[in-house]
Amino acid sequence: MRIDLTNGARLGPGKAQLLAGIAEHGSIRAAGAGLGMSYRRAWLLADEINRMFREPSIFTRHGGKSGGGAGLTDFGETLLARCRKMEAESLKAVSADLEWLEAAAAADFSGEGAVAEE
Repeated sequence: MRIDLTNGARLGPGKAQLLAGIAEHGSIRAAGAGLGMSYRRAWLLADEINRMFREPSIFTRHGGKSGGGAGLTDFGETLLARCRKMEAESLKAVSADLEWLEAAAAADFSGEGAVAEE
């Protein structure tokens, strides 16, 4: 599920997964690597997430003897929890339609070479 806010911000599964990865690994680099993205891409997404709302979602610690790292602010933890809740409630609300789509899907279809939707 992707949410388009009135200020132009977009919050979808990729950003939610990045937040979850940062919470799990304590690192933007490790979270990005876990999602198969470069450090630069992960850092740019983390920066965008921090600018989307009035409060930052991610904090960073600069390196040094104990090393750097990142984590979620209280707001970031609440944001991630709400994203997960909205996703679960949305899936529950459309479960009958999803079951119908699965039952109607062609068993021999292969997504390879399919044209991407716009």
